[in-house]
Amino acid sequence: QVELVESGGGLVQPGGSLRLSCAASGRTFNTYTMGWFRQAPGKEREFVATIRSNGGHTYYADSAKARFTISRDNANNWVYLQMNNLKPEDTGVYFCAAGRPILSSLRQAASYNNWGQGTQVTVSS
Repeated sequence: QVELVESGGGLVQPGGSLRLSCAASGRTFNTYTMGWFRQAPGKEREFVATIRSNGGHTYYADSAKARFTISRDNANNWVYLQMNNLKPEDTGVYFCAAGRPILSSLRQAASYNNWGQGTQVTVSS
């Protein structure tokens, strides 16, 4: 298992930016696909973005395309989510996740078996 800890959430105005970070422990970080998911109040946890183990392929939810960027630093066991032009509908708890999904399942939360505790993102004026 890999332990994950998110940070960087907070309160921002619409149109603002946040950079979320996820610190991973262990020696196997570079073997995992890493993902970001979010859960809004009263809603199911939903896929936001994911990046393959070598950083060569990234995938985004339609709502995140052109606004969010996922990246990773395998040398130091970090994954990031840069969020720009934030909207109120981006509000929720953001979770970092690790797994080894096949291509057809990488957008599914059930494909990830390691999860952080979450960090709150609130977009409001």
